[in-house]
Amino acid sequence: MDNDILKVLYSQNEIKEACERLGKQIQKEYEGKTPVVIGVLKGAVFFMADIVRAADTYMQMDFIDVSSYHGGTKSSGEVELVTDITLDVAGRDVLIIEDIVDTGQTLKFLMDTFANRGANSIKVCTLLDKPAGRLVEANSDFIGFEVPNEFVVGYGLDYDEKYRNLPYIGVLKPKIYSHN
Repeated sequence: MDNDILKVLYSQNEIKEACERLGKQIQKEYEGKTPVVIGVLKGAVFFMADIVRAADTYMQMDFIDVSSYHGGTKSSGEVELVTDITLDVAGRDVLIIEDIVDTGQTLKFLMDTFANRGANSIKVCTLLDKPAGRLVEANSDFIGFEVPNEFVVGYGLDYDEKYRNLPYIGVLKPKIYSHN
């Protein structure tokens, strides 16, 4: 897999440090509260695991699966709810854990969904923020790294369900996905 990577953007150690920093920020933000922490499948699984372990606070965890990429490198623009959460968020503080905020369409869909379900507050923690890709307004409260407008994989992020298990975040060589 390493041979498919053009360059490493963030090392395993840099990611670990970012997770610890974000975990402490989240711990402070939710002191005295028990937020519902919702991981966006599948990309945010590694990130969510590291974040929640770094935050010494009560929380409940759930997962939601949405799709807008459908195996490609660009968002289709249509967000589809694949698997919903099981917890009730009415009157609760919600923290969405995302791997990357790119176009903002998925995040806006999720925030609107939880707002319509009566969440008390909705905040977002993302490992990667790609403002150059933004098509709709969708902001994160806790950000690990800002990334350039390149196709990145690793540490949960994928191309065609591959590369998620890389321990770092890297730019995928265009020749790998240019045939699509």
